[in-house]
Amino acid sequence: MRKILIIGIGAGDPDHLTGQAARALGEVDVFFVLDKGAEKHDPVALRQEILRRHARPGHRVVEARDPERDRDPADYVATVDDWRRRRADVYERLIRDELADGGCAAFLVWGDPALYDSTLGIVEEVLDRGDVTFEYAVVPGVSSVSALAARHRIGLNRVGRPFLVTTGRRLAEGFPAGIDDVVVMLDAHCTFTRYADDEELDIYWGAYLGTPDEILVAGRLAEVAARIEETRRAARERKGWIMDTYLLRRR
Repeated sequence: MRKILIIGIGAGDPDHLTGQAARALGEVDVFFVLDKGAEKHDPVALRQEILRRHARPGHRVVEARDPERDRDPADYVATVDDWRRRRADVYERLIRDELADGGCAAFLVWGDPALYDSTLGIVEEVLDRGDVTFEYAVVPGVSSVSALAARHRIGLNRVGRPFLVTTGRRLAEGFPAGIDDVVVMLDAHCTFTRYADDEELDIYWGAYLGTPDEILVAGRLAEVAARIEETRRAARERKGWIMDTYLLRRR
């Protein structure tokens, strides 16, 4: 039986790798890597460093092109469903053609595979098709949410109160009712600026968490929203990519 490992590799620092993940990397014969096109040197170098430290001698790295998708579609759900089907085609081909019976392969997932990542769902789709058979296991990783809280030295929840993890797309639909602590991921449009008139909101923002280029800003949203927006724009222009996460907290 082929075996697939889905390994969370952390938010950007090679030391985010857990002991469990390090041991799992040492079991892998072939690593499947999707080339995202716009991915720049830093994420590639981090992945290479992790493999240099923990992968066993003789391992292979097989790259495939990640299917393109519209990042601002009219029908978001239909667009994502189509992209996932095409990505499943790529996964299925990699497993069938590049992994021998009895071999072990891995997909390396930024952050944690359980948090706003498609890998688990796509692997299940490949299994459901029934054309290739394999078993798989998941190794958790340090998420950008955990890294953000640690770097700002804050808790995500307050005593006896919930917090919500959501996306910029959903935050644009309105601030969640009954929730005072909202963690936002995948926000390419600085949606927090829509709430900059709310004097009761604080923001804890971080970009490139765990890397030498890490940027942190915190304060009253009304006072720092414009600075974060400009900092984000300049950083993305300078590096060609950006990964950021933030917490909005009502006093």
